Amino acid sequence: MTASILTRLQEIRESHARRRVLWRELSAYTTTDELNDIEAAIARSGAEADPETQQIRRFLAAQRNAA
Repeated sequence: MTASILTRLQEIRESHARRRVLWRELSAYTTTDELNDIEAAIARSGAEADPETQQIRRFLAAQRNAA
């Protein structure tokens, strides 16, 4: 059981690290045009229901609110 808990903690840490990298990369896009371009690319990808895509959309919404 301890091994599964440690494995889960490692997965959580890795997930947080990926989110931090994603946020850092997306934070470079600040203008409305840039954010619109990213959202258009997401829409064309057809991955709307993908959890990672939803996370990107949340980051983009936060970027819009920060501007």
